[in-house]
Amino acid sequence: SLNALVTADGRMLTSLCDRGMQYLVAGARASVGLKSGRYMFEVKIIEYKNPAEPAGAKAPSPKPRNLLRVGFASNEASVILPDLAESVCFDSEGNLYSGKERKKVAQKFGHGQVAAVVLNLDAASPNANTISLFVNGSRVCEPQPLPPSLVGKPLYPAVAYRNISLQVNFGPCVLRPLPFKCHTVNNAVLNDCHVKKPALPESGKYEVVFPIGVPDEATFDWLDQFLGSNKNYVELSDRAVLDWASKSGIQRPKGYSWRTNNDKPDMGFGLQHLDDCSVTEVMAEAAPATERNFVVMAVKGNLVAEDRKAALARFAGNGFTKVAKVIMGESTAEYKAWIQEQMLASKQLRAEAEARKKKAELARKKLEEERKKKAEAAKKAREAKEKKGKGDDAEAKAEDEMEAEAAADEEEDEEVAVQPVSLTEAEKALSFRKKDVPDLSTKEMSLSFAKFSLPSTEEGFDRIDFEWLPEDKSKEYLREFVTAKKLTERVEDLQPSEWFATRWAEWKKLLTSWKKKQQEFKDPAAKKRAAAAKEKKDGEEAAEGNAEDKPAKMDINAEDLDVFSVEDVMDIGTGEPLFAKYAYEDWALLTLRFELHLLIHAFRHDLGDPERAAFHESHLSFYYNKYYKMPFKVKNFGVEKLEDLIDMVKDTAEISGKNCLEAQLSDDTPMDNFVKLTEDHRRDRLRRLDAGDETAQLKFARPAPSAPVSQKSLGTQQHSSWRTGQNSSAAARDNKRPPSPGRGSYGGSYGGSRAPAPRTSYGGYGGYAGSSRYYGGGGRGEYGNGGYGGIGGYRR
Repeated sequence: SLNALVTADGRMLTSLCDRGMQYLVAGARASVGLKSGRYMFEVKIIEYKNPAEPAGAKAPSPKPRNLLRVGFASNEASVILPDLAESVCFDSEGNLYSGKERKKVAQKFGHGQVAAVVLNLDAASPNANTISLFVNGSRVCEPQPLPPSLVGKPLYPAVAYRNISLQVNFGPCVLRPLPFKCHTVNNAVLNDCHVKKPALPESGKYEVVFPIGVPDEATFDWLDQFLGSNKNYVELSDRAVLDWASKSGIQRPKGYSWRTNNDKPDMGFGLQHLDDCSVTEVMAEAAPATERNFVVMAVKGNLVAEDRKAALARFAGNGFTKVAKVIMGESTAEYKAWIQEQMLASKQLRAEAEARKKKAELARKKLEEERKKKAEAAKKAREAKEKKGKGDDAEAKAEDEMEAEAAADEEEDEEVAVQPVSLTEAEKALSFRKKDVPDLSTKEMSLSFAKFSLPSTEEGFDRIDFEWLPEDKSKEYLREFVTAKKLTERVEDLQPSEWFATRWAEWKKLLTSWKKKQQEFKDPAAKKRAAAAKEKKDGEEAAEGNAEDKPAKMDINAEDLDVFSVEDVMDIGTGEPLFAKYAYEDWALLTLRFELHLLIHAFRHDLGDPERAAFHESHLSFYYNKYYKMPFKVKNFGVEKLEDLIDMVKDTAEISGKNCLEAQLSDDTPMDNFVKLTEDHRRDRLRRLDAGDETAQLKFARPAPSAPVSQKSLGTQQHSSWRTGQNSSAAARDNKRPPSPGRGSYGGSYGGSRAPAPRTSYGGYGGYAGSSRYYGGGGRGEYGNGGYGGIGGYRR
């Protein structure tokens, strides 16, 4: 394995144990396999390692901390023991791993002790096809039979270990003699063994392969097919780390089938040195120092030029041939046949699991029925005993009946058959297998897809192989993929620009002035003052002789006026603003119009991508929150779907045929125009309501009113206010002021409403009347109940 370090000419093994590597099992397999005869090899633990672990781990570290497994494996087995049907081994805890079985067969052995494993393949021996364990020359378990799957195969000495250093002895001399004569592996005759020669590359260089494919298409399936045909390649990826951790016996709380994505899955072990992906970093640094072929699998990294450059830099020099394999477009017939085999195998596994589930359910139901029958028989036996006094005979008869029924049930026990499986025509036509988990996370895809590109020899590759499509068509295929993604992916790192901030601030200031103008227009006192000021001005102008130059005052009906002919929305000619009759809903729609208009143009302006002038409708909430720093809720406008909301402001924005939000007005549209559009929409809505169209009625969700002040706290506050008013000179001065027209209850009730005072309370000095913008007046106590009246207030 990648973390196994061989020293002393192959006689000593140790392992990397930096950070997360301390939890992973290292493994090694010999190059000489035994076919017949009886042979042995020895191992001796010479060092225990105890790397530091960070405090605060959320899960226990794997046990035992120092581990050794020793045995034999076939050439098809993983280098990490045990490998189910392809290996048999003992561990330092005294367990035997044979196929899927694990059982205790011996006592523990450890530091300084010599463990010898004897493999007996001598057909003439009574213990043929067995494996035995000896510690310090003494037998510690009986000969154990080999799994049937290993009989007849060449078996290679193998070890697996964690946080130890060990000596491995293949002979010719033994460290601890056995009670009988047994040759070591190095003394095996040629007829009894199979020698594997190192697979040296023809060019003299090992290869490092970079698969490059579109996310969620071939990627990992192509890699599995490649590794199946090229077993001398080692995968470097986070997926490989998870597989390694599984073989090392590390528990994962959510199981190993759980994935957030395939390319960079969350480790999720609860162990800091595993969850921080330090194993991947150590692998990346250690790989170039070893002589073997590698596959660097990083879906996103292999598609981004900057990441490819960093990965190639680790393999700099002439030690490796760096190959890029581009897998894009229509897959080959060979690949399609392979994925069809995988899909059929997956279906078969699901069918078998379903059959087992049904069988278990039938067994459960049968057991439940048996319990009911036994209870019924016992009940009948008791009743018979009570009635006839022949309890013993009745109970015996009932038991006989139950046994007979049970026997009949066993005979009728039906076998649940596994349903035959096959591929549909649609599945047979697939170029890529559909995945349950995406290759990239949503955020990673959004941040990186615009940077996707194909490799070039200038980046440092020695060879670029286009596996499916030629180079020009592969480039076109990737370009179309990126273009399509621009219409569906969010821009996670987009930030509002100064261009947006300036226009947004200008709009807020203007909107505030409009609302203030409407309040002043609706306030009788303010209208009276404005009229008086106007008359005074007109009188002054008449006295100066300018009255003849002024045109006669026109009588304008606001409802008959064309809204788009109004030059000044603050005054249509009579002092009345165009928005005089706006209600809460109209202000909400006015604000929505401008916010959507500005957001769409700001997205185009700030991104600066001609191919991405609009964003997908499903991303409106995301960009709205990013720009306006508040959530966007369609239901606040009384509708369930965004399409219905956009229909209300279709004069400003619309959803295109590609499901993108597009602006209907240019980015330099005067802000007054949105008032005109809203007023035109308001009038049209009123006409529809007058005509009996109930769908024109708006049902917006208004902000919830502030919580009322409790009676108890109100009385206390009013008492405090009265006391303060008696003793405070400032309050005395306020009491001399005349009461204002705007009235509000004590305690700051917003909007001019009054909260009832307790019957024995003192009069308050008044609250803030929001609609008239006054502080003041009219809090009253009842004299007959011991209260004191009080009025007051002042204009803010």
